[in-house]
Amino acid sequence: MTHRRGFGIGLVFSAALSLASARPLLAADGASPFIGQWHWNASLSKLPPGEPAPTEMTLQFDRVDSAHVRWTVMVKDASGRPAMESHDTPGNGEFYPISEDTTASFRLLGPDRLGASFKGPAGEDDSMTCTVSADHRQMTCDGAKTVGGKTAHYVDVYDRG
Repeated sequence: MTHRRGFGIGLVFSAALSLASARPLLAADGASPFIGQWHWNASLSKLPPGEPAPTEMTLQFDRVDSAHVRWTVMVKDASGRPAMESHDTPGNGEFYPISEDTTASFRLLGPDRLGASFKGPAGEDDSMTCTVSADHRQMTCDGAKTVGGKTAHYVDVYDRG
């Protein structure tokens, strides 16, 4: 998949903290606040300098707990070409392959915070922490991408779809 961060990793998150429990962290209604479809909000997002914006990006989370993170990302690039990738990875904070040349680490950081880190084939590191708003209508992902020793920060904002 062509990832807008540049090394084929799909959506990225940052894993930094550990959970004391292996049980899922759930919203008041029993479901993770991440579950469902999210649409990238270009007007509220801030890309790293020089990075082309996709014309469209949609995330679908089907499972988010301390055992697994199952998601699909659908992207249309600037020329309108669609790409889609689906993954189901453990949510224990350890790195696992998600493609031939990319590994990912996922971990819940709280009931409304998800972190992950992705490592690409040439030593790239893309990390992000995503937080769902109190009303569960928006998700904000603060991240940093490091390539060749240079780090660029970004913010991706998603609206529940």
